[in-house]
Amino acid sequence: MRSIITSKTATLIEALPYLQRFRGKTFLIKMGGSAMEDPELVSSVMRDITFLEVAGINPIIVHGGGKAISAAMSDAGLKAKFVGGFRITSPEAIKIVEQTLHGTINPHLVKLINDHGGRATGIPGTGVFQAKRIQGIDDNGQAADIGRVGEVLSCLTDDILYAVTSDIVPVITPLGSEVDTGKALNINADLAAAALACTLIPAKLVYISDVPGLLRDPKDQDTLIPTLTRADADGYIADGTISGGMLPKVRSALDALDAGVQKVHFIDGRTPHSLLLEIFTQEGSGTQIIETLA
Repeated sequence: MRSIITSKTATLIEALPYLQRFRGKTFLIKMGGSAMEDPELVSSVMRDITFLEVAGINPIIVHGGGKAISAAMSDAGLKAKFVGGFRITSPEAIKIVEQTLHGTINPHLVKLINDHGGRATGIPGTGVFQAKRIQGIDDNGQAADIGRVGEVLSCLTDDILYAVTSDIVPVITPLGSEVDTGKALNINADLAAAALACTLIPAKLVYISDVPGLLRDPKDQDTLIPTLTRADADGYIADGTISGGMLPKVRSALDALDAGVQKVHFIDGRTPHSLLLEIFTQEGSGTQIIETLA
């Protein structure tokens, strides 16, 4: 019994300097991947985010919903197609994307935080992300029309800042408003979160997904890289260690560092309490990217 008490006390003491350092700071958290498919895991992450808010940290959430959108499209008789990692989003598909994100996923995340004793509010990304349409690049390196898909040009943050100053967690969908037409555009959630981070300059940008972090060998989880500097990242990009779906994530992380974000974290949402372990322990649980080693 004494050893259990000692262990719990040690954990609390280890967390103390981090609680002191980050009180009043803002963390921007991107929630995505298959970690969003397990109801218990989603609830656990939302509980951990509630913990951050109660501890005096200001969490802001940008969430994805790719597999739920694909399922909803299938139910509507539409096949999900991708070009260069971007979902081809027809006028019919964008309606399903909006309904799934705004009508299902976002209110569910808000409810979970509220059920855990926190306070949260859903904010449509169309009121935040001012965007323009982009083209995809197919397997032959040729430009391809991917429909209502965009990239962020600028961010409107009044609603977000009002929520934060009111001790409310903003939960934001990855949809943008096309600057010329006002039409909704589908935006990659990783890139939406990074663009918002470049505007708000939070203390941390955290990507929660279904991978343990950055791996030297994607097939071997024992090759996790705990800490990565900009120079390291550039080298791993050059030699192909960072490739595929991780490449845009890491590049967006480097953009966030350029803008003044102190650290970017990649953690596995399938691991219980990975968010708290990464933030409040020396060992951490995933990969952190920093400008340079101190």
